[in-house]
Amino acid sequence: MHADVLVVGGGTGGVAAALGALRAGRTVILTEEYDWLGGQLTSQAVPPDEHTWIEQFGATASYRELRDGIRDYYRRRYPLTAEARARHALNPGAGWVSRLCHEPRVAVAVIDELLAPYRGSGRLRVLQPYRPVAAECDGDRVTSVTLSHRDSGDTVVATAPYVLDATETGELLPLTGTEYVTGFEARSDTGEPSAPDSAQPLNMQAVSYCFALDHVDGDHTIDRPESYDFWRAYQPPFWGAPLLSFTAPHPRTLDTVTRGFTPNPGDDPADVIADQRVSGGDMNLWTFRRIAARDNFTPGAYDSDITLVNWPMIDYLEGPVIDVPDAAKHLAAAKQLSLSYLYWLQTEAPRPDGGTGFSGLRLRHDVTGSADGLAQAPYIRESRRILADYTVVEQDLSLDARGGKGAANYPDSVGIGMYRIDLHPSTGGDNYIDVPSSPFEIPLGALLPRRVENLLPAGKNIGTTHITNGCYRLHPVEWNIGEVAGLLAAHCVEQRLTPRAVRDTPEHLETFQRLLIAHGVELRWPDISGY
Repeated sequence: MHADVLVVGGGTGGVAAALGALRAGRTVILTEEYDWLGGQLTSQAVPPDEHTWIEQFGATASYRELRDGIRDYYRRRYPLTAEARARHALNPGAGWVSRLCHEPRVAVAVIDELLAPYRGSGRLRVLQPYRPVAAECDGDRVTSVTLSHRDSGDTVVATAPYVLDATETGELLPLTGTEYVTGFEARSDTGEPSAPDSAQPLNMQAVSYCFALDHVDGDHTIDRPESYDFWRAYQPPFWGAPLLSFTAPHPRTLDTVTRGFTPNPGDDPADVIADQRVSGGDMNLWTFRRIAARDNFTPGAYDSDITLVNWPMIDYLEGPVIDVPDAAKHLAAAKQLSLSYLYWLQTEAPRPDGGTGFSGLRLRHDVTGSADGLAQAPYIRESRRILADYTVVEQDLSLDARGGKGAANYPDSVGIGMYRIDLHPSTGGDNYIDVPSSPFEIPLGALLPRRVENLLPAGKNIGTTHITNGCYRLHPVEWNIGEVAGLLAAHCVEQRLTPRAVRDTPEHLETFQRLLIAHGVELRWPDISGY
């Protein structure tokens, strides 16, 4: 199969990359190994982590189109109350982590709507469920990628002038011989205050298998997981409590904190204002990542709220899943941890009335679209990262490092983003690393591998460090990166340029940046204060 642009990986960045190239007039092959397109938003089941100003600015026009589409879908298809339907900034789940907490299937539907005209015209071909298994290169160019059907094993060879790696873990980098890094870099290499003295390539952020729950009458207790006894006794040295509990480190202070858990608290969805500047919002675990607040819907439409469990207690710390021979073992163990935590909630968790266990908690297989009830894919916080022409380091955006100067301004900016540097506990035994940051830009140099000419990263695999990955990995930033990668590939095909020529030649860079602006990509932050 052949197209102008091959996008391998149909997650948040991959969908944005395909849309960018398609809207620029190119043909696209898009691949995805799971049943749903959308990655973090859908198959991983994580509602969007976003900055304070996302409703006004700080995202691409197409990302706002996605967000508006999700709200519009609820207004068109769901039995909202009149008050909820009229709310401009509708938050269907009234979750505290984001101003737009929603069920993953809605994002799937909106993504399918965005792509439908291009699939119908034949300009977009989606290979699903396919994963990359091999690649061919000629010198510094990728000439083909071999893709294998997840279930049948049938293979397809795809070719394109430009190949975009939008996989969750940077799968094309080792297959193509593209130079990359994993885990922690050494402070001597990056100068980062939060980096360790020595490089730790297998020390990576935890992965998690998320799941959705509601709470209804009856006993919905799952079978006791095989590894329950192991996880029941498990306590990380820095945790301050057993992992199967409501107690965990506070990400920002590292104090040991016990969260509350009250299913269906009856709170008013209109009172929820998600603002990560003020609070992480996780002191009541039920409302933290709630994705359906039943009081947003007409009486009787929902028997219960639905909450998404992506909490510290299901972060898997026993080993990495990238560049190790036993990745499958660790992924299976991560599933066992999530199921064990659910079983603990149903049977042993302390209740406010003095009893134990919430047997009314029901695992919502239908919400995640999987047989085992967990998300179809693990939530991946950290990828292989290219060795790039420019690597974003902590000193570029840390408030402490930058003082009052704000984040670095890059002459080759291709987008913007904002989030605290938020690193979860890691497989090397590190606690949270949480560094306040300034609103930042995305340099084009971070999207350019040092050697390979026609492969572009389109997600979490850009030229960041382990530290700065902690804020460049979130939904709107990954979308921005993917969209720019798709537009860059399309631009290079049309103009017969290389990505490096676009960056290194002032007139070419100016032309490309004007193109990005025309497509609704914001290159600079407005003058804001109070972050």
